[in-house]
This record gives sequence, C-alpha cells and structure tokens, in this order.
Amino acid sequence: MNKEEQIVCNRLLDLAKITFNKNIPMYSDFLNLNEQSLLSRIKKDIETVHYILDGGYEYAERKMICFYPNPYNVDEVYFPYSCLKIAPIHYKYTENLSHRDYLGSILGLGIERHKIGDILIKKKEAILFCEANIADFINQNLFKIKNTNVSADVIYDKEDIQIMPEFKTITGSVSSIRLDTVVALGFSKSRGQITALINGGKVFVNGKVIESKSYTLKEEDIISVRGLGKMIYRGIQQQTKKGRNFIVVDRFV
Repeated sequence: MNKEEQIVCNRLLDLAKITFNKNIPMYSDFLNLNEQSLLSRIKKDIETVHYILDGGYEYAERKMICFYPNPYNVDEVYFPYSCLKIAPIHYKYTENLSHRDYLGSILGLGIERHKIGDILIKKKEAILFCEANIADFINQNLFKIKNTNVSADVIYDKEDIQIMPEFKTITGSVSSIRLDTVVALGFSKSRGQITALINGGKVFVNGKVIESKSYTLKEEDIISVRGLGKMIYRGIQQQTKKGRNFIVVDRFV
C-alpha cells in the first residue's frame, strides 16, 4: 500500500469510527475505482458498521461511501451529491468538447478533484455529479468551457433526463478469457499493443491496476485503459466446437 492509499484508508477508518461512536451516517468524498477497492483491505477494521456506495446512477465509476450504524434503515440514507446539466448557451456555435475540457474548466474554478463525480457527455451537453455543497457555486461560476459559453443548472429530478451511459456492444471469439485477449477484442487492438499497455500499468480492472496479461476476467468486470476508454466484460455467450469462447463486451462511448 502506497502513501496515497494509506491516507485514503485512514480517512475511511476515521469516518467508520465516527459512525460507530456517534451512531450517525458519515459520507466520504467521491472515490475512484482504485480507492473504492481499498475497502477490502480494511474490511476487518470496519465490521462494526455497514456501508454502501453510490455515484448517482448505474455504472457510476466515481462513488461516495456512506458508513451507517447497526441497526439503521438503509432507505433513510441520502447521499449528499447533486446533479447538474451543463449546456451551451448557443448550440449553433458549440465546440466538440471532451471530458478533459469539462473537467479542466470545473477544476479551474478552484474545486478539488475529489469533490467531483462522473461527467457524462451527451452530444453537446454534459451531466455532472458533484458534492451537494458546491452545486450552487458551480451554477453561479461556470460560464465557459474552452470557448463555449455554457449554463450549469441543478437537476432536481434525475428522471427528467437520460443519465445512463451509452454503450457499443462488441462480440467475438477469443481463445481464453485473459485480460489481453478480451481488451484487444473490445478496443480493436492487437494483443501486442494491449500487452504493452498492461506492462506499462495503464490497464485497470474494477479500478485496480493489473499488470498480468493472463489475468482471468469475471462477468461484469469493468476494464479501464488509459488512452483508450472503458468497457464492461459481460461474459461468455457460447463456446464453439473448437473450444473458443464467443464473448460479449459493452464499450462506453
């Protein structure tokens, strides 16, 4: 465990301790997948409380953790995040904005990264999840992404908009459910190219860096590759007579 991971673990342990001592729910900031995976390392130290994670929508990558006491009605847990719709003032003159463009402009307001959840881009608009206590600040101060003038309005009823990510379903046959073969299929790359990325520490499964190309994937594993994107391994659809596996992956678009 490196220094940054130890800091995250200590913070989570502190929150769990407050929950146990004061019998109240406590919430973390937004955590990336690797930070979320640290819960498994401190599981024995937080057995006196319960916890759940939420990032605002299904398949959210960045999530908050809520520690809650026992007994406690989990239905009474309300995560302190807000959802904003970032839209151009004039759609006709809108640039093609990337995730980096949106995130850079938001962080440029002086906001720390752990206060921001996922950013979903929908054509010329974006849906932003952030901690509730900074939603009004973003609404009142985010006016431009690159050269595009925008508004950032709080969404009070998430059912009013489509916040599910979009996927491209990819199917094909592989000799085994190894990390390198599945990722190569999903991103239309050679196994050699993917092996280089794995060796370079750029491939993550459920937020944890995996440096073994022969790592065996499980159904619903979320695979992130720096520079390429993210996909979900859905599983084996069928096996061919020659023993090859016909698999399905959903790539985020």
